[in-house]
Amino acid sequence: MSKNVFVDGPIAPSFIADSIAKHQTKHTIGAHNIFLGQVRADVIHENRVVAIEYSAYTDMANEALHAIREKAFKKFDLTCMHIYHSIGKVNAGEICLFVFVSAPRRKQVYEATENIVNWIKTDVPIFGKELFENDTFTWKKNS
Repeated sequence: MSKNVFVDGPIAPSFIADSIAKHQTKHTIGAHNIFLGQVRADVIHENRVVAIEYSAYTDMANEALHAIREKAFKKFDLTCMHIYHSIGKVNAGEICLFVFVSAPRRKQVYEATENIVNWIKTDVPIFGKELFENDTFTWKKNS
């Protein structure tokens, strides 16, 4: 089972908790792993980032996320995989990426999560405009 969803604005902690709770009825799962990407207040050229405004080519991004899903299920013994990414403005300290992976055993979830996050960063056309406290911006470079 997989779900890939764009969320307007930050991903709420209550949404993350609800997602975890929904998996308690799935008794073949023995392990979960979660990656949470949070907006950092980086200082770039003496300007502090106060937020990131995310945008995407939605159709292309959904195709890329579908390809990641297929690759992950082929490579790892997963039960569930969910990817949620923010679109729009997310302030420093708020969650912008939520990857939730479930499998019968723990080794699979660790390896799968790291791969999935790396694939999202390199393969999905999501763009971040880093907004500075002085009302200027720069385009984010994924690292």
